[in-house]
Amino acid sequence: MINYNGNFIDQSNTDLINRGFLFGDSIFDTLKIVNNNILFWEEHYLRLMSSIRILRMDIPDMFTPEFFEKEILKTNLKIENFFSGRVRLSIFRSGGGLYSPESSLPVYVIQSKKFDEKTFKINDKPFKVDLFKEYFIQPNLLSNIKTNNKILNVIGSIYANENELDNCILLNDKRNVTEFLNGNIFIVNEKKIKTPLLSSGCLNGIMRKKIIELIKTKSNLEIEEIVISPFELMSSDEIWLTNSISGIVAVSDYRKKKFSNEIAKEFVRFLNIEIENI
Repeated sequence: MINYNGNFIDQSNTDLINRGFLFGDSIFDTLKIVNNNILFWEEHYLRLMSSIRILRMDIPDMFTPEFFEKEILKTNLKIENFFSGRVRLSIFRSGGGLYSPESSLPVYVIQSKKFDEKTFKINDKPFKVDLFKEYFIQPNLLSNIKTNNKILNVIGSIYANENELDNCILLNDKRNVTEFLNGNIFIVNEKKIKTPLLSSGCLNGIMRKKIIELIKTKSNLEIEEIVISPFELMSSDEIWLTNSISGIVAVSDYRKKKFSNEIAKEFVRFLNIEIENI
């Protein structure tokens, strides 16, 4: 029997108490959809399968790219025929048990939300950020994947709201720059663009990977995956937040410094050219 906020529910009739809810025994991915097309789907799918293996779940034979594409499309068609928006694909371990699971088979949940923004656009509003130093990321293989254990990001988001910030930069246990609350971080300094190493504890982001590819193939700029000290932020020309939904968000203010977004604009243009062929 379950007492859910004062209401009694028969546990045998609900999936409310699942392993994702109880133990964070789950992963998720966030996908941008444009006219029923999943942007960068191959990269997202490969990361999902890799994450399932890292959590030591079995991968059913039916979990093919085509299977999930069809399931996502079926879900989106419930909203409209030519869907554009965001999809959250969550996968958690089925069955019961305590810390030791009774099953290694995964279950999936697809959530769709419509929005009309079909291209990436540079933000024209101020985007103010600062460091979040109350808690720190512990770098390991689990910090590189999107698990449901995001309490640090939640508390950091509350801190941002309390301090009239648009986002916060997270640090790892060595007090080095790791990522934003909801995306990877890039800093631009003259002809060089830097982003933290995966070993720093940052998410192995799909947009991070795309931006690195574009820097190497579409520009004369140099990319460095490197350890970044917070002191380097003040000396940079631009700071970017990157994720699969927004593409690139350019920071306008960090502490007392104002930042430009000219190079960010150019890479947003590169991204839009990239998705024209998807």
